[in-house]
Amino acid sequence: MQGELLRVDQSRSPQEDQRSSTERLKPERLRTDCPVLLSERLVMRAPHEEDIDALAHLANNAKVATMVSRMPHPYTADDAADFVRRTKNGEIGKCVYAITKAENGAFIGCCGVEPQTDGKTVEIGYWLGEPYWNKGYTTEACHALVDMVFRTRQDVDQIDARCRVMNVASRRVIQKCGFQFQGSGLAASLALGSNVPVEWYRLDRKTWMSLRSWGNIA
Repeated sequence: MQGELLRVDQSRSPQEDQRSSTERLKPERLRTDCPVLLSERLVMRAPHEEDIDALAHLANNAKVATMVSRMPHPYTADDAADFVRRTKNGEIGKCVYAITKAENGAFIGCCGVEPQTDGKTVEIGYWLGEPYWNKGYTTEACHALVDMVFRTRQDVDQIDARCRVMNVASRRVIQKCGFQFQGSGLAASLALGSNVPVEWYRLDRKTWMSLRSWGNIA
């Protein structure tokens, strides 16, 4: 499955535009660096203030927070509002996306891209609210995110991803997207206040090009 890049104005919230989702996603003004992404069931766009309640509700879950590195627990509405503000100001990563359902616009999680210091590598991260686990949404979102990076950023040679050693579901998502195991180590967990064992995976551009028909990945 390949994600579609939709060049639209991400500064508009759904409440500011009451057209149908098809009309709202029609190519208009653009941010070529972080375009809106459309997959079979998802729309991935910049977080808005209207996401705050759903974000706070889904993120305030220890099962979510302890599996990502920089999410506090408990997670409050103030935390969600601060997250949206910082993404708008460009203080978090390069591209941060709200993952939403195409059929109704429901917010279900987040993903993003963070450049690394070598200038040739980016790292992707993601999380979904527990009600949306085991439905294929995470893999679908990651496919779209990976495609966007390699299609729009010719300077990027490779994408990294990490997961906790105990997070079997996240490991499976990473493997489905073609990433190869590189090693293991420790990473900080804000929710746990300690370092946790993680596995590190990498997908290079050449491998991605050979796997662009995502159906070839088991």
